[in-house]
Order: sequence, then structure tokens, then C-alpha cells
Amino acid sequence: MFKKLSLVFFSVSVAIMMVLGSCKSKFEKLKAGNDNLKKYQEAIKLYNKKEYSKALELFDDLAPRYRGREAAEDLFYYYAYTNYKLKDFTSARYQFKNFAENYQSSPKAEECRFMAAYCFYLDSPNYTLDQENTTKAIEALQLFINLYPKSDRVAEASKLIQDLRDKLEDKAYANSKLYLTIQDYQSAVIAFGNTLRDYPDTKYAEELEFLTIKAQYLYAKNSSEARQEERFNQAISFADQFAEKYPASKYLKEAAALKKDSQQGITDVKTYYADIQKNAKYYRKLAKIDSTGNKTSLPSEKNNSQKIPN
Repeated sequence: MFKKLSLVFFSVSVAIMMVLGSCKSKFEKLKAGNDNLKKYQEAIKLYNKKEYSKALELFDDLAPRYRGREAAEDLFYYYAYTNYKLKDFTSARYQFKNFAENYQSSPKAEECRFMAAYCFYLDSPNYTLDQENTTKAIEALQLFINLYPKSDRVAEASKLIQDLRDKLEDKAYANSKLYLTIQDYQSAVIAFGNTLRDYPDTKYAEELEFLTIKAQYLYAKNSSEARQEERFNQAISFADQFAEKYPASKYLKEAAALKKDSQQGITDVKTYYADIQKNAKYYRKLAKIDSTGNKTSLPSEKNNSQKIPN
């Protein structure tokens, strides 16, 4: 009895394996064969059944064989979309772009030009990463708009461009704030200005203009005495412009405090130089070489290790 059951189980297993094997071999046999029409028809069937990986295997094989033939237009259209469905946007945009350029008179050319740009959009990374693909996506979408200004897809392309520009804006905002974090105050002032210039309507404008005051104040504070008055005055100018532009800002109180500190900084540096001038003879005496050959440092030479020299 046990032997009979074992024999039945073995027979069923063999039968299942044969069925599975015949299914697999049928696809492999088709793939290895030279019947291009059958391959093409099967690739379309697999695509419509959403078996994109198998469809791609056949399209990969057919593409070089169909190039230049009349039926190639539809094949390359499906080929591009198969890569797209598999989320291989790099390959998809390449195929869409090639289609648009090789079949310019095709009714599908406009769609493929848009899809090539859209694949760039989908490949645009988080704003914290390198934004090369974001820039290329904007260029590709703008090219689409230029080529097809009356297309129904222009509104969507414009919206995608705005999304990408928002991402570049976020990148510029984060990068400019980073200079303040690492205490490179001069670069921070420049970066804030560049971001405001490049994105005049940025949602971060109020904050960036306030941070410009803060960065300029800290830049002046950490400068050598010879450059402080000029740099504090610039901070005061930024504060005045800010108060005029944003009279109800949540940063107004802090901006006023930075202005007051800048004014005090100018007073302090003027007092410092007035003191040196008043006691010029005394300091020259201290600076002379004594009998032991040592030189006494001037007060202006002390405590400046943390100052920005220029």
C-alpha cells in the first residue's frame, strides 16, 4: 500500500514537472527561435497581460532585428513603455527620446517626447541629493513646450516644471543655511543673496532676508577691528530694509536687536581706536625693544586669533 502511494506521488510530481517544464520551454524555444513575427505577437500579448519582464526579453531580442523596418515604429513604442512599466526610467526615456526623434511624423511622437521628459521628472531625486536630473528634466519639459505649444499636455508640463523648480529652490535654501551653520558668515550672506536673486518669489524670502542680517552681523563681529565698522554698517542697512519690507514680521524684534548690537559694535570699535590714538606715545614706548631683546605687543595685536583678517 505504501509503495503504491509512493508510486502515485512520484507520478504526479513528474507530471507537474513536465507541465511546468513544457511551459517554460515553450517561451524559451520561442525566444531562441528565428520567427520574429511570432516573437513580436507574443511580446504584445505578454505586455497586455502585464508580464512586462518576459515581454522585455522578447523586445530586447527583436529591437536590433526590426530597426529600419516598417513594423519597427509600433515595436519601439511598446519597447519604451515596457521599460517604463518596469520603472526603468533611464532606459525608458532613452527609448522614448529615440522614438520621438526617429519617427517625427508619427502621431505618437508628441506623446513620446513628453514621456521622455516625464521619465527625467520621475528620476529627479530628493532635494538633498545632486540635482542634475532635475535640471535636465526642466530642460526636457521646456523643450516639449517649445516643440508642441498647442499640445493638451502643455499645462501638465508646466506644472511639472514648477514642481522641479520648487525642489531646486529647497536645495538652494538648505545650502545657503548650511553656510550659517558651519559659521562661514561671508559665504552665507552671498548665498542668501543668490537664492533671493534666483528665486525672487520664494516662500523663504522673509526668513532669508532676516538670516542675511544675522550672518552679516556675525561676519562683522568676527572681523578684524579695521573692517568692523564697514561691516556693521552693512548689517544695519540690511536691518533697516527688512523692517521697511516686513513691518509685521515675526523676526522684527530679533532684527532690531541685531541692529542695536551692530550700532554698539561700531561704538566699541571707535572707542578702541580713539584709545589707541590718545595713548599713542605710551604704546610706542611699550613696543620698543627692551634690554633683554623682547618686544611688548601692542593691544591691537592681542586677542585677535578668532578674527576674520579681511
